[in-house]
Amino acid sequence: MEWGSESAAVRRHRAGGERREEAAAAPQPENELSAPECPAAARGASMRKRPRGGGGGAGGRGARAGLSEARAALGVALFLLALRALVQLSLQQLVLRRAPGRAGDFDARRARDHLEHITSIGPRTTGSIENEILTVRYLLEQIKLIEVQSSSLHRISVDVQHPTGSFSIDFLGGFTSYYDNITNVVVKLEPRDGAQHAVLANCHFDSVPNSPGASDDAVSCSVMLEILRVLSTSSEALQHAVVFLFNGAEENVLQASHGFITQHPWASLIRAFINLEAAGVGGKELVFQTGPENPWLVQAYVSAAKHPFASVVAQEVFQSGIIPSDTDFRIYRDFGSIPGIDLAFIENGYIYHTKYDTADRILTDSIQRAGDNILAVLKYLTSSDVLATASDYRHGNMIFFDVLGVFVIAYPSHVGSVVNYMVVMTAVLYLGKKLLQSRHKTVTYTKDFLCGLVITLIGWFISLVTVLIIAVFISLIGQSLSWYNHFYVSVCLYGTAATAKVIFIHTLAKRFYYMNASDQYLGEVFFDVSLFVHCSFLVTLTYQGLCSAFISAVWVACPLLTKLCVHNDFKLHGAQGKFIAFYLLGMFIPYLYALYLIWAVFEMFTPILGRSGSEIPPDVVLASILAGCTMILSSYFINFIYLAKSTKKTMLTLSSICAVTFLLVCSGVFFPYSSNPTNPKPKRVFLQHMTRTFHDLEGSIVKRDSGIWINGFDYTGMSHITPHIPEINDTIRTHCEENAPLCGFPWYLPVHFLNRKNWYLPAPEVSPRNPAHFRLISKEQTPWDSIKLTFEAIGPSHMSFYVRAHKGSTLSQWSLGSGTPVTSRGGDYFVFYSHGLQASAWQFWIEVQVSEEQPEGVVTVAIAAHYQSGEDNRSSQLDALKEKFPDWAFPSAWVCTYSLFVF
Repeated sequence: MEWGSESAAVRRHRAGGERREEAAAAPQPENELSAPECPAAARGASMRKRPRGGGGGAGGRGARAGLSEARAALGVALFLLALRALVQLSLQQLVLRRAPGRAGDFDARRARDHLEHITSIGPRTTGSIENEILTVRYLLEQIKLIEVQSSSLHRISVDVQHPTGSFSIDFLGGFTSYYDNITNVVVKLEPRDGAQHAVLANCHFDSVPNSPGASDDAVSCSVMLEILRVLSTSSEALQHAVVFLFNGAEENVLQASHGFITQHPWASLIRAFINLEAAGVGGKELVFQTGPENPWLVQAYVSAAKHPFASVVAQEVFQSGIIPSDTDFRIYRDFGSIPGIDLAFIENGYIYHTKYDTADRILTDSIQRAGDNILAVLKYLTSSDVLATASDYRHGNMIFFDVLGVFVIAYPSHVGSVVNYMVVMTAVLYLGKKLLQSRHKTVTYTKDFLCGLVITLIGWFISLVTVLIIAVFISLIGQSLSWYNHFYVSVCLYGTAATAKVIFIHTLAKRFYYMNASDQYLGEVFFDVSLFVHCSFLVTLTYQGLCSAFISAVWVACPLLTKLCVHNDFKLHGAQGKFIAFYLLGMFIPYLYALYLIWAVFEMFTPILGRSGSEIPPDVVLASILAGCTMILSSYFINFIYLAKSTKKTMLTLSSICAVTFLLVCSGVFFPYSSNPTNPKPKRVFLQHMTRTFHDLEGSIVKRDSGIWINGFDYTGMSHITPHIPEINDTIRTHCEENAPLCGFPWYLPVHFLNRKNWYLPAPEVSPRNPAHFRLISKEQTPWDSIKLTFEAIGPSHMSFYVRAHKGSTLSQWSLGSGTPVTSRGGDYFVFYSHGLQASAWQFWIEVQVSEEQPEGVVTVAIAAHYQSGEDNRSSQLDALKEKFPDWAFPSAWVCTYSLFVF
């Protein structure tokens, strides 16, 4: 068969091969073969014609059989499955060394008792009796018991703080927060003679509404109580103090930690902190943020932690803003300029912030490992001489990562840069050696290398486009999130499609472009191409200053070393069993760590995609991630495609799996959600029974309506709910009130840009027993020609205030945050307000600079009152609607009012 685009190099060397066959026409015995030449040197760029008989030129396929497709596919599949099993085994091993309980050790059973007592109180929203009285009372009782048992070497001081303050934050597009009379329980454990420096341990005992908050964050507070007991009864004197902060308003977007670090007198003692958080339920607690800078803190964790689980990759991913979440780490870093360590449970994020976040779902071993680690690190820090002069060590970052949870490797980032560039230079020398061969061979090799690079990039690009097309189609037909309850579906659908497409592209290249090339030669070329790609990533990431570049260094160094070790065997015997075994062995480290990271990526991102709003197609995101994983994992196995005799069966198998899965997904066989008691994966729905009142410039009511505002925080919207509750359908979809801030709806947080699809089911008006009141106290003209508006608001523990400046007006100042108004995404202003059990009226002012008077006023403001606890939290209509939801849905509901004014 002739192919019009056959390369000149192939045609030239095919002719050369025919001339060599004529010169070697003398018959030879079948059992005598010419000595094969070295692929890297003598055959550096030579294309050889595939012989048609049993004999042939050196390096031809007639000299030795090609790699068996079954052997190659089975070998790679078993290799990856074995590594995946090893990763899973390491993740299930929560406690590495189980020693018998001794005095002075952390006791997870005691911590579990605390956990069960706290969660038995129920949901603990800020401002509720459950949070402000019952939980605080329990904490103080336990702290008092610990104080009675404490050693005379130590002194315990307790303070209940009720701070009031305000700050702005760029989280969720930016907004301002105001808090009044919230609660912190602060305990200081110090030597009998006192201490001038302290380490802070932080947890929060409040929870989101309608959730017992076992993992987020009652378990952390339980762990801290037990650590306080162990340290206070220790016979070893402390060198520095430990401040335990049990904060009562973290779910209110980090308010309580701000109140402590900016106002509490003990805050001046803090030199470092450990923050305990959760983004999932149980499992291992991951160190996902450290610093800023202060590499000595990482070294403290490395030296002390008994069951390490840490990754600088997680740190850089989290700080990139990809994950829509934040922790008290930000507050201590930004407002206290204090370095710290941020830890969080990350497994099973499907039930995070739901009613299923209960104490029984957290394994005792998870509590034990967290306690062992934090206790050990606190002991290390409180005995460290570095703590007193921590500011002197604030330089540089650390590269750190654990090895299957057994130990942590950590080294300074500048050392990492040197190592990375050394690896790059080694790879350059390896590739450069081939370019320094004879001119004829160099030109041919360079052409084939560049063609191979282009083919590889095209293959990856087409595989990405393929899975994106599938993902978009799946989204359009309403079958999005089919993998949410069955993760293997995503692998069978998108993973197989991406892999099959990569194999298909390279098979085409082998069949039609490299049709006369030696398999061994092509295997060498495409190994070098993969090496070059990873080397390019290594240079780019290192140049950008990313600590995660160490991964690329591993993916260059280990394969290159493997290549050099198996080169002679490959040259003499080709791609036989011994070569495959040693090649896979050499790939053990990079592929093992890659699968370790891939597990973490999917463990974090898959649940998040079920609560990422209505605007982000989750299938597109997941398909892209799987395509990226396919590119990484396939990179050093592309050469197997060229070494194998055929790829037909492999492509047929992958295509069949993809096709069958695609048909099953399209037919709706895989339902996204589950109410399985042992492993629930609920759909999250928010219900707000509200009454809205709109006023004009004269204060007259121009519109008033009531209903239940419905938000489904995933891409499927209400499509799965409508068959169960027919009245919730697209006929009641909401429409944006164009003249009102944030479209005229009572957003609890400024997430309107994530969730533009919502529903409004008509319902009777709400009548809270304690209605909110909002009024304009004064309106005055300032000497600098601006208008100052002073307001007063009285209402429940949670309120949201919205502002929109009219055309010709700008918001120049206000009494909130730092004094400079911060806009949310879309240009409106959002203020989140909360208070404890008792608070005075909230008074504040805004200043509007007017450049052009408008007949419709200068500013529109609105206030929403959210009744998230107490007697006003429910309505009969809400309760009736919640009862109609299927058991695989988790509706979180509360009553609210919304009032809009124009000034």
